[in-house]
Amino acid sequence: MADDEKTERILDASLAVFCQYGFGKTTMQDIAHAAGISRAALYLHFKSKEDLFLAGSERAHLQVRGEVDAALAADGDVIDRIDAALTAYLGGLMEEISTSVHGAELFGVGLALTGEISRNTQTWLIQRLSEVLDAAAAAGEIDLSAVDATPDELAALILGAVNGIKDAQGGGAALRAGTSLVMRVLRAALIR
Repeated sequence: MADDEKTERILDASLAVFCQYGFGKTTMQDIAHAAGISRAALYLHFKSKEDLFLAGSERAHLQVRGEVDAALAADGDVIDRIDAALTAYLGGLMEEISTSVHGAELFGVGLALTGEISRNTQTWLIQRLSEVLDAAAAAGEIDLSAVDATPDELAALILGAVNGIKDAQGGGAALRAGTSLVMRVLRAALIR
């Protein structure tokens, strides 16, 4: 098996194990067993569970960026595309962890270990949303003068609102309902 395939298998296994046991109780042996390799072989790829968690986060953020780009490039009006992009962003980074009984611990560890990765992805997402909003305004699809905001300001507001809903209400149906409300308000304010 190629190293890339083995690394992917290890990362897949580690996420499942972290969700099952939590970060604190997970051992490298648990991850090695779940990945079907020896602990020694695991250490050839990752020197600690912190390194593994970091690598898993980097991979998840890269995957989500691809999904967000695909959603923003799809057919449909700009609000629908932004909604789909936010669904991809939130689902790709939260779904499996948020359904774990250890979700709060894993999000806390994630914030401590992978904060820079998350911040970089959020900055990237604001830039991408801004580009899409700017293009929609230039094409006459939306009217930014109606809210007296730049595409950058509006993109930051959208992500801030959705992150606030996530922090206040968690994931799942509450997050989806809150995001849907943000999109309805956005549509009412920008489309004439």
